[in-house]
Amino acid sequence: MVTVGAVLGVTLVALGMVLTPGPNMMYLVSRSISQGRRAGLISLGGVAVGFLVYLTLATLGLSVVFATVPGLYLAVKLAGAGYLAWLAWQAVRPGGTSVFALDTELPTDSNRKLFTMGLLTNLLNPKAAIMYASLIPQFVDVRAGHLLVQGFVLGGVQIAISMLVNTAIVLAAGTIAVFLAKRPAWLRVQRYVTGTLLGLIAVKLATDKARPTVV
Repeated sequence: MVTVGAVLGVTLVALGMVLTPGPNMMYLVSRSISQGRRAGLISLGGVAVGFLVYLTLATLGLSVVFATVPGLYLAVKLAGAGYLAWLAWQAVRPGGTSVFALDTELPTDSNRKLFTMGLLTNLLNPKAAIMYASLIPQFVDVRAGHLLVQGFVLGGVQIAISMLVNTAIVLAAGTIAVFLAKRPAWLRVQRYVTGTLLGLIAVKLATDKARPTVV
């Protein structure tokens, strides 16, 4: 039902996006550095629930839309490719700053607030919304049927990748911040590698000639 190629495609997209500094990473890193790893992991729990909310809403809606209006596939594909290209530029553009260069003088929050803020940060994150609405659905094969199941499986792959990477970032945030502060050249390398990966994926999606059909 779900091909190896689709899983690998979602994995690459998920890796490219989770490694691109955004609202989620900024919040998780700031909390981990200022309040400790436990606070970062609690915040990450809220982020995970936000992903599940987006995945459920997008999969339930898109499974119907793609089955009835397959012509939307091209527009969705180009939108997703364009967004990836924009993320690639954000990663390599001059003047970028490190997500790890954050103010550690933040007030101490309760576990409930940490979780809630993690959830809200993700729900208000345009990267998450666009990813589920226009990127993951591109790897769903309408000819194979079971669109709902495919959506949840591929979305689950993305969530698993995001949680693994973000957990590692939370646990290592303090160490990474000190390391990059002493070695700014390493930060530039990370930005260019991430930007290149996102750019290649964008080109691949934009030039893919595959078209979905309903049977």
